[in-house]
Amino acid sequence: MNGFQNSSHCIFKSHLLLFTVNCDQTKFMKSFFKKFFLTILVIFIAIQFYRPFKNISNVKSLHAINLKYEVPSDVDAILKTSCYDCHSNNTNYPWYSNIQPVSLYLANHVKDGKKHLNFDEFTSYSIARQFRKLEEISIEIQDGEMPMTSYTLIHKNAQLNDLQKRAVYAWVTQCRDSIKAQYPADSLIRKPKA
Repeated sequence: MNGFQNSSHCIFKSHLLLFTVNCDQTKFMKSFFKKFFLTILVIFIAIQFYRPFKNISNVKSLHAINLKYEVPSDVDAILKTSCYDCHSNNTNYPWYSNIQPVSLYLANHVKDGKKHLNFDEFTSYSIARQFRKLEEISIEIQDGEMPMTSYTLIHKNAQLNDLQKRAVYAWVTQCRDSIKAQYPADSLIRKPKA
């Protein structure tokens, strides 16, 4: 009986020791997570004071696409709804654009979009670049790359239906045909940068 009592006493002590170790680990984990989330909260609050540049211009561009190319009203509406937030000098910012890090993400996204295509600076491009960008508009829409899914998830009205796509394709074709009629073919080829 004495051996049984000793072994049960040892088992109880080992469980007690295990429980004590588990309690210490739990306290440590609670302390760690509390400090971690507090640090994250402080960082989140601190970054709210950083305000990236907003893409808003009060000046009408002298190089806007509609100053050189006729843009039918239906296509103009499509471009304004589905393209201009990222590809013009004026972005309509939603309320959540004032919250970091969303604001920074949007600023980088718009900057990158304007680098690839800016409808407000379109006629400042070389004629070869204009010709190529018009073709890229059709390709991007046809491939479903534009408008981007990340944009249309939030802006449902920016999704293009088949009728809208055909209207844009027809407009792009008309613009490219106009360019082909006015400029020699070799001027429409972009020359690689040296």
